[in-house]
Amino acid sequence: MRAVYVDRSPEMRDVIERYGPPAPSSLVIHDGSPSTQDLIEYGRQADVLLVERTRVEASVLDASRSLHTLIFMGTGAESYIDLLDAERRGIRIMTTPGYGDRAVAEHTLALLLCAARQVARMDRDVRAGHWMPLGGVQLQGRKIAVIGLGGIGSAFADLASALGMRVAAWNRTPKDLPYFVPDLDTALQGADAVSLHLALNDETTNLIDDRRLSLLRPGCLLINTARAQLVEERSLLQGLADGRIGHAALDVFHNEPLSYPNRYSGLPNVTLTSHAAYLTDDACSELWKRALKALASLG
Repeated sequence: MRAVYVDRSPEMRDVIERYGPPAPSSLVIHDGSPSTQDLIEYGRQADVLLVERTRVEASVLDASRSLHTLIFMGTGAESYIDLLDAERRGIRIMTTPGYGDRAVAEHTLALLLCAARQVARMDRDVRAGHWMPLGGVQLQGRKIAVIGLGGIGSAFADLASALGMRVAAWNRTPKDLPYFVPDLDTALQGADAVSLHLALNDETTNLIDDRRLSLLRPGCLLINTARAQLVEERSLLQGLADGRIGHAALDVFHNEPLSYPNRYSGLPNVTLTSHAAYLTDDACSELWKRALKALASLG
């Protein structure tokens, strides 16, 4: 079986070198960000592709005559490959969920705290020579709507609860948790903050729109470490402009990497990180182990 890891990141390379386990001799590893032509060449040589963060276009699958499995190293594979197209071609898509639940939950908490206390804005001001203390929001006792109760959402809900926040959490399927709310609008109603933890699909695209933003308390905090398309972008930008959203802290964007200049970089009430919520040594090590386990399961 010929397996090719098409886009190993520097972070993953360092983790593998420091913590292992070593790659099997049958796995060919390419570092960096491949072009579509690179992917076509890799696919021609492979029965299995391991993909960390690169979009796999139909032209790659056209050239990959022997490809039978694609192991996506993470969750949300639908953002990187057309799943229906892969299914029609008989290509199996395997993912590695759960490896970074705690890492993403902690990054979400960091963004929430930064948004509440305007940390990034004051950091920018101080670096530019402007000393201007800014007020913030104390989180204890505030209502937070947690949208999605998979591994990440559940871990974050526990962290928010530990801060003393009033958690109202919604999930598409019922959860036996003390803060579960069966109706999405009820969870959002009057919330001081909202954090998103859903997979992206036809049902969840633009789930948070003008109407649902209007349910939140004016000046609310919006945190997104899941997928940008969960929030209607026009509504998000308008909400930031008119104050319905007091601050948005975002780790995900409609087009990545985020180009410069862009519609967010000039806004004072946003905190931006570069799709890095999952990126800890612990999470990368666990991701590597799970990817190798998936590869080994193919025989």
